[in-house]
Amino acid sequence: MDLIAELEGLGVNTSEALSRFMNNKALYVRMLGKFPAAAREADVSSHFKAKDYDTAVASAHTLKGVTGNLSLTPLYAAYTDIVALLRGGQPEKAEAILEEILPTEEKIIACIEKNS
Repeated sequence: MDLIAELEGLGVNTSEALSRFMNNKALYVRMLGKFPAAAREADVSSHFKAKDYDTAVASAHTLKGVTGNLSLTPLYAAYTDIVALLRGGQPEKAEAILEEILPTEEKIIACIEKNS
């Protein structure tokens, strides 16, 4: 299975992304290849563990933008909610959403790394 089809199976809106990237699949795949490092660098989970919610919101906001640009739809929806909840003073609810989406994020990262 190719990367695009596999990502679609994980809920990624690849047709929207390819449109955003002017149907340049090679460029989209190259940009996808940068996502695993960005996700690891943001490390939102560690900020929650440290109860550093200011950094958590900054990191989640960064990932919201990256996942939105790449149309990593399930991750974008989750990070949008996480940012809103953190800004609304509800870190426990935000952390619950993060914990729920992390397995999907790990699958998307594994898919990208396997196919890059």
